[in-house]
Amino acid sequence: VQLQASGGGLVQAGGSLRLSCAASRRTSSNNAMGWFRQAPGKEREFVAGINWRGGDADTADSVKGRFAISRDSAKNTVFLQMNSLKPEDTAAYYCAAYLRSHFSRSAVDVRYWGQGTQVTVSS
Repeated sequence: VQLQASGGGLVQAGGSLRLSCAASRRTSSNNAMGWFRQAPGKEREFVAGINWRGGDADTADSVKGRFAISRDSAKNTVFLQMNSLKPEDTAAYYCAAYLRSHFSRSAVDVRYWGQGTQVTVSS
């Protein structure tokens, strides 16, 4: 499975971006999907996750109320809507497909990674 992420860019603080991640095919285990991010010199951290059927989703406390994850299972695509962006949101954002149908906040549970898409928020 290949994950192709897009939608990153440069935006001013308070602005919005929408990331997309398309999977090359549906995985045999109906994986949960999610987003992680990694800023220079920092560890990769969980941003948002959504279960296979989309009925359960969650975001990290640092982005709660500003970011929202959604998916179109028929199109094997997951989205991350990012509003009210802050300079501290600047990072490379990675799409993830989990080992199982339920997401977790641990990168250890991720089976497939997409390439990073850079998000830069200027003050």
